[in-house]
Amino acid sequence: MKKEFQAESKKLLDMMINSIYTHREIFLRELISNSSDAIDKIYYQALTDEKIKFDKENFYIKVIPDKESRTLKITDTGIGMTEEELERNLGIIAQSGSLAFKKETEIKDGHDIIGQFGVGFYSAFMVAETVTVITKALGSDTAYKWASKGADGYTIETCEKEAVGTEIILKINENTEEENYDEYLEEYRLRAIIKKYSDYIRYPIKMDMTQRRLKEGSKDEFEEYVEEQVINSMIPLWRKNKGELTDEDYENFYNEKHYGFDKPLTHIHISVDGTVRYNAILYVPENIPFDYYTKEYEKGLELYSSGVLIMDKCSELLPDYFSFVKGIVDSEDLSLNISREMLQHDRQLKFIAKNINNKIKSELQKLLKNEREKYEKFFESFGSQIKFGIYNNYGMHKDALKDLLVFYSSTEKKMVTLAEYVERMPEDQKYIYYASGETNERIDKLPQTEMVAEKGYEILYFTDKIDEFAVKMLMNYEGKEFRSVASGDLGIESEENEDKAEVENEENKDLFAAMKDILGEKIKDVRASKRLKSHPVCLTNEGDLTIEMEKVLNSMPDNQNVKAEKVLEINLNHEVFKTLQDAFSKDQDRLKLFTNLLYNQALLIEGLPIEDPVEFTNNICKVMV
Repeated sequence: MKKEFQAESKKLLDMMINSIYTHREIFLRELISNSSDAIDKIYYQALTDEKIKFDKENFYIKVIPDKESRTLKITDTGIGMTEEELERNLGIIAQSGSLAFKKETEIKDGHDIIGQFGVGFYSAFMVAETVTVITKALGSDTAYKWASKGADGYTIETCEKEAVGTEIILKINENTEEENYDEYLEEYRLRAIIKKYSDYIRYPIKMDMTQRRLKEGSKDEFEEYVEEQVINSMIPLWRKNKGELTDEDYENFYNEKHYGFDKPLTHIHISVDGTVRYNAILYVPENIPFDYYTKEYEKGLELYSSGVLIMDKCSELLPDYFSFVKGIVDSEDLSLNISREMLQHDRQLKFIAKNINNKIKSELQKLLKNEREKYEKFFESFGSQIKFGIYNNYGMHKDALKDLLVFYSSTEKKMVTLAEYVERMPEDQKYIYYASGETNERIDKLPQTEMVAEKGYEILYFTDKIDEFAVKMLMNYEGKEFRSVASGDLGIESEENEDKAEVENEENKDLFAAMKDILGEKIKDVRASKRLKSHPVCLTNEGDLTIEMEKVLNSMPDNQNVKAEKVLEINLNHEVFKTLQDAFSKDQDRLKLFTNLLYNQALLIEGLPIEDPVEFTNNICKVMV
């Protein structure tokens, strides 16, 4: 006699089938998880009942596809169900026998029950027109058959079954224009789904696999044969003792998981058995993934619950600035919603994410301290992401990340940390000086560096587009402010030099005013330089927006044509200045020619575009004639 489902309606079942699960293949994960739970229950009873012998070799799950009958069978040697349990567990949607069992036994020995919500079983209806369950409970002489075609209801009747355990038989749907249901009858497709979601179920998952071999006595003729294979790995690497594992083991796992085509630069193996239990294996890749800076790149770690894959990419476990990290997290303590596909944003997840963040930072600091060459290789690949982490969210994470920064040093001729720079600063040095440019070689030649270098002060070279933005957000390190060598005020001019510069500007104010009129709005001012030693001219900036930042912002797709406040500085000790003075007193056309030439030279030095290259080349020709 057909019975109605006791809770909810056809609408609820339709919702579970069509809305709760994103991918239909999930059904196999759910059914295998239920089978694993059924075996666990015998294991738990064996702990307190001497009559029950639990020999792990006798407990397994088997997946049996049959193309001819269009059925897929999942069998287990677990505890089975009585008629009452069938009625209670399968007759009431969202009634979970596993959850109830867990509450009753309150087991805390590391074997956790996976199925806690009672709807995973019904995911079978995503791919099957009919679902049949044949089961025999431990200690019972009677077997029962439960059958249903969906929301219309179900039947339960006695049947024959020799061994304790459960068989779930799915009559797979016929193909439609939108869906290919045949794939759930293909050996290698089923094998792939098992490996993806259930590879670390702790009991063997068996399948008969078709193989090929040379016919006996033949050199080129093959034959097919069927062999039962265990599909899953069972014991995950992250649950093994760290002392048993080698670097090669971790590298092999990295390759098996297809985390990248490179070798991992370093790995982190975490085992936490406290308030929240979890295991994790994390990797810092050696090279940037080809799609890392594209919209297609998805950050996140693989998330498992008791060895069952829940999410391919759990982004909540990684901050953006560590988005390059690959790996897995497995926890028995996560609160999952009914589909197991999405996590509730609860304190367990936040706790794990915070710990992982701290572990990654700690590992990078250890790499920086003990394996500098490796760290510099990492920073070459992912340093921009660390700097972005400092700049992003209004500098929320700048204190956590500042000690991971390294920059090329003008004096050390290698990468140095901010701590190393500050430690070497002379007592009279007020600021951390930096110079920006496309390459170290170009920065070496910048006129603006002359005065700072002459004082013997170290200069950090900024060659990454985000460098200045990051230090502007950082503002200072250990109380020492950052100062660009192109800044209007370097903070190293003596009072005597300041007075001298004021006199020089006053003496030449008419010349500088004439040059300012020639250049118009292109510059804010023309003045005598206090920093130039051998070069005739350079551009400096006033205000927070530097010339290098102007270049970066204007290179972006939403170019807003921002302009730094530029000052044209003239070296009064250079022969060119005498030429300017002479032109000012005798030939205004020549002054205009020389002023435009010097301005364009200053632009070229900064790597800025010249507004009119043809006019520039013509002006050079005029000087040569």
